[in-house]
Amino acid sequence: MMFSKLKKWNTLRNQLSFVFLVVMATVLALVSVLTYNQVSSLLKSNAEKQIDQTAVEANGRLESLYKQINTATKLVMTNNNIQRVLSSAYEGKTIDFYERQELGGIVNTIQANTDGIFEFELYTRNMNRILPLDDSSLLSRIDKKWIIEADKANGGLIWLGDDPRNTDNFMALRRVNLIGKGYDNGGYLLISIYSNYLQFENETDHTNQFSILLDKDMNPILSNYEGSLTPMIENPAGTLSLNNQDYIVTRQTSQVTGWTLIILTPVKELTAGINVLRMVVIISGVTGFIIFLVSSLFLSSFITRPIIKLTETMQQASAGSMTMNPSVTTVNEINELNSTYNQLAKETNHLIKMVYEKEITRSRSELKALQAQINPHFLFNTLDALKWTLEEKDEDELAEFVIAMSELFRYTITKQTNGDWVTIHEEIQHIENYMEIMKMRFGDHLKWNLSIESQYQDVKIPKLLIQPLVENAVLHGAGNTKDPCTISISIESAEINGYLIVMVEDDGPGIETGKMKEIQQAMLSGGVLSNQTGNGMAITNVQKRLELYYPTEPKTGLEISSELGEGTKVWFVIPLKGEVEHAENHIDRR
Repeated sequence: MMFSKLKKWNTLRNQLSFVFLVVMATVLALVSVLTYNQVSSLLKSNAEKQIDQTAVEANGRLESLYKQINTATKLVMTNNNIQRVLSSAYEGKTIDFYERQELGGIVNTIQANTDGIFEFELYTRNMNRILPLDDSSLLSRIDKKWIIEADKANGGLIWLGDDPRNTDNFMALRRVNLIGKGYDNGGYLLISIYSNYLQFENETDHTNQFSILLDKDMNPILSNYEGSLTPMIENPAGTLSLNNQDYIVTRQTSQVTGWTLIILTPVKELTAGINVLRMVVIISGVTGFIIFLVSSLFLSSFITRPIIKLTETMQQASAGSMTMNPSVTTVNEINELNSTYNQLAKETNHLIKMVYEKEITRSRSELKALQAQINPHFLFNTLDALKWTLEEKDEDELAEFVIAMSELFRYTITKQTNGDWVTIHEEIQHIENYMEIMKMRFGDHLKWNLSIESQYQDVKIPKLLIQPLVENAVLHGAGNTKDPCTISISIESAEINGYLIVMVEDDGPGIETGKMKEIQQAMLSGGVLSNQTGNGMAITNVQKRLELYYPTEPKTGLEISSELGEGTKVWFVIPLKGEVEHAENHIDRR
């Protein structure tokens, strides 16, 4: 009695309700104790103010370093000797080696008394180098756009970024204005700066704080963050999530340099002072997670194990008949589901057997009917050729003609060792016999050529798959024009790996647009054009046989291309391997 009552309540709904109620009660009890959000928001606000102050100080330090470089370069530009030499170059005078040596000493003195400067390079207004002592051009060092920028700045410092010759250095550029020449352009000063001169002070900070320095075009100058900078550039302020961690974004733009300093500070570092509160949150979270995990594992294992077993049994149906699933001990709903499936599998197997037997009979009958359709059509056309030959040839040629026809009919009527499948070599031999007979009728009016890669001679294809297309090309190509006509048959590897492309082409009169639409419509509908000449029967027959012999290959459809006066091309694609299996397995595998 009691066992019956317990079994009644042993349902999936009751089990889920009980477990989730326990989990929800546990989570609510933990959440009610926590007041973390309010305290965390207060601490976060105070920490953000502190970070803003840090950014202001860091930006001030960078401005100070920038001003030092700016001052050092001004000393070089306004030096009397440098002004004098550049004025001489401005007037077209030649600067001798001793003058350049003297300038080198002046520049080296200024460089030695300035932190961060790796090298000064001095150029005339014609961009010829004065210092160091070689004959390089400024255009060999930097892009012309920077020279244009320096001219626009009229002596202001232009930041170029990394030095392409030394990635450990930065480059800057200034135009040197001649004081004695109305501040006209006298040349250019290229400055190479040590990259560590601008390094962030907190680069090795254990807080995982990231600092990014961008120029006025938002190109990175310095960064201790190794990932993409796009999220930081696009996010003006607030909170940003990177690598599953939240960061506070602080930005400062310098009015002096035009540079933008971005500081990313982990949110967890902002709340580092509330260790006790954080420990409570961690303990509560871990406890709730463990409770939920244990409950979920227990519930999922108990419920999903029989469902997974039933699913695996159902998936086996794709490989053959549906198998029965063994009975399991679980909740009432799953027991009922298992029982229903077993009954369905039993009935389905019976229906599948009946339907598959009918499908096998229907498919084989359709293939035989299509094969029988080709034979009389071929026989009629060949006998028609015989009629023309009887009127024109002598007895010996007629004897050869009859022998060739007997070979054709034997190939067409005789059942091959592999049913309706032959090798490409056998099909090509049949086509050659047919073309020899047609040449007896058309003479020099008909020409033909064959192109086939030798490694494909033994590939299996359905019998009479290519010949009807060749026959069609002869009758409607050579037969409908007074000019000589050439039939070309090619068999080669397709662009798709593991497939062959078979093409039959003629340079006959082509097909009219209206007739082409009729043929294409007949191919789509599976019918045959109804006219006296039978035009289109071979095409629709081959199309239908391709569909039946290669039912699982969507790439094997027949394609036609034709233009009036240009000829006609007909081609199709077939798989290299498993040709027989493609058709027979589709019909017989079940």
